Amino acid sequence: MEVVEMVLVGKVNKQLVSLISLAGATAVGLCGKDARLLTARPSPDAASLGFVGEVARVDPAVLRPIIASGHIPVIATVAADEAGQAYNINADTAAGEIAAAVGAEKLLLLTDVSGILADRDDPSSLVKEVDVAGVRRMMDEGKVGGGMIPKVKCCVRAIAQGVKTASIIDGRVPHSLLLELLTDQGTGTMITG
Repeated sequence: MEVVEMVLVGKVNKQLVSLISLAGATAVGLCGKDARLLTARPSPDAASLGFVGEVARVDPAVLRPIIASGHIPVIATVAADEAGQAYNINADTAAGEIAAAVGAEKLLLLTDVSGILADRDDPSSLVKEVDVAGVRRMMDEGKVGGGMIPKVKCCVRAIAQGVKTASIIDGRVPHSLLLELLTDQGTGTMITG
């Protein structure tokens, strides 16, 4: 866990902050431990996986002045439990919980697939928009699998906590964020309440 923390917090986080700065914006690097932004608890399968955790609580107080000043928080998802033990938390899950805690209108998850597919074996079967009931039905039918499961679950949870929409978009597409935010067609799958 010490090595994971050094890499995610000390290296990857700072590289992302630098890239954002090079692009002309101002970023602030944080991790879940900072100001108790995230409090962790061990995941149910932590015994077999090691120090893998879940979000027990979010305290977004440290984010409010950063956001209000126009800076971009870059958050490494390493957090501690009540006793100070560090845990690695799934980044999508943490993003959904943070989005809900700050009252975000929209959650965007970038990935390396086009979005949710009606047929997992057919890349042309992209589902452009689906509501929570529909995406739950797709999960029950086995249409959503693998690494898409935690993404979809965190989107559903974020919406249940007040986020209006959540989108899973392909980060490999040039300008995918702008296309998702500024066009009617978007670029991936939008999940609505």
